[in-house]
Amino acid sequence: MSALIERLFPDTSQPGLGDFTATRRMLPVAVLATGIGVLSAYVARALLQLIALFTNLFFFGRFDTRLVSPAEHHLGAWVVLVPVVGGLLIGVLARYGSERIRGHGIPEALEAILMRGSRVEPRLAVLKPLSAAISIGSGGPFGAEGPIIMTGGAFGSLVAQAFHLTNAERKTLLVAGAAGGMTATFGSPLAAVLLAVELLLFEWKPRSFVPVMLSCAAAMTARQFLMPAGPIFHVPRHAEFIGVSALLGCALAGAAAGAVSVAMTRSVYFFEDLFAERLRVVHWMWWPALAAVVIGIGGWIEPRVLGVGYDVIEDLLSGKLAWRAALLLLLIKWGIWSFSLGSGTSGGVLAPLLLVGAALGVLEGALFPSVGAGFWALISMGAILGGTMRSPLTGILFSLEVTHDWDALLPLCIAVAVAHTFTVLALRRSILTERVSRRGFHLTREYGVDPLEVLFVREVMRVEGLPLLATGELVAYPGETLRTVAQRMAHGNVTCLDVVQGSDRSVIVGQISLEEMLVARRRHQEEETRRERVLPLHLLTGLRPRPR
Repeated sequence: MSALIERLFPDTSQPGLGDFTATRRMLPVAVLATGIGVLSAYVARALLQLIALFTNLFFFGRFDTRLVSPAEHHLGAWVVLVPVVGGLLIGVLARYGSERIRGHGIPEALEAILMRGSRVEPRLAVLKPLSAAISIGSGGPFGAEGPIIMTGGAFGSLVAQAFHLTNAERKTLLVAGAAGGMTATFGSPLAAVLLAVELLLFEWKPRSFVPVMLSCAAAMTARQFLMPAGPIFHVPRHAEFIGVSALLGCALAGAAAGAVSVAMTRSVYFFEDLFAERLRVVHWMWWPALAAVVIGIGGWIEPRVLGVGYDVIEDLLSGKLAWRAALLLLLIKWGIWSFSLGSGTSGGVLAPLLLVGAALGVLEGALFPSVGAGFWALISMGAILGGTMRSPLTGILFSLEVTHDWDALLPLCIAVAVAHTFTVLALRRSILTERVSRRGFHLTREYGVDPLEVLFVREVMRVEGLPLLATGELVAYPGETLRTVAQRMAHGNVTCLDVVQGSDRSVIVGQISLEEMLVARRRHQEEETRRERVLPLHLLTGLRPRPR
């Protein structure tokens, strides 16, 4: 199969300059990604059923895969012990199976991309969903989306490892599986693609965007046969325009969501440091069980904080819960989630963020203008998601896709933009990238055009004091970009190239070295830092300055 792909779609570069650098290699990767999308939908379905199975086993003592809320249990105070049993099982799986099952799911996918060439161990494709199902099924206050993203990514990586592919192509297929899993779970293909671009791909190129988009489309198609149709959360529709005063309220809601996002991020890593520094005498395999005691107590006080809580989120979005119930949910869910996640257990962050955001919106609804049941819960939910994950476009589109309330687009744009601004200025890293940073690696979340892409050799080459004849086989041409020349230098392990004109490679018209390559960087730095007034002020105001 690999040889057939190589024969049909050779890895040849397109001649000349163009908008994109995609080659025909994108086609077989897109075909593989489409199949991975269908596979990830079945994986997502299996994981959700596995969570339901463990929920029924832990809380109701029955072998059943029907979705049920752990809040309906009749265990009384004995419910405190249920999460502890789950925590013990997770500790054993992590120690004797794979330590990489610990964590949110998305940071582990990032680590596989950044540190291991997008290679995921085969056993992780089994252990990660199993540990997540035990964790959530025993009452853990986590979301299934992080483990589903990691599991879908694991299957995508396994498929990629079976073919003769580059590191970049393996990354694309890993992300295709992750995005496909998210799509199948929530019915949110656009948000899944944007999450892939904003967080996992580290690029916006056709070679990766097209396969991931096709994977999400395939997963969404398969979802129609595997899961109930319609939005995840059924909410009342809201007015297309809510008025200026309510839009100002959206800005305030965004600021509040930004502050809560910062506090939630810091609380998780506060407890992570607490476990690492204060409980070093206790092996980390016991930490999930210790944290589970807090989960059990919180679930005893308010049973609705146990498990994923999609039904509770829908009640908040539908305006069925009063502000007192929302306040209790917010405080307890936040507390047990951050404490247990800091212990290194297995579980996702998305569902808890949605619940806390919706609960915050219910509280704000008592103060802000009334524009319909559940409106402020929806706005705050999207703002918390966009602010905490530092993925604003994902936060907006995800909120719209899981509710189908497209009239909330403008309010969400305002609230998410403000929340994102708040967290970007207040935190150096997001809740997802902080863990990667703590393991000694760094990634940037900002994408821009490489300055070497927009400058040509003819603009920076040295033309004085040149030899008469070319001195090497590797040469550059005046019409090439500096990025192309930099790649050629790296490939040939040289720091200087002769510049030749046309097909006559013997006579040189210039030379380019690393010193000239720095011109692009200096120009870019000047554009970023130099400030000047292009239009004199008096031309704009009509007032001339008084002569001194």
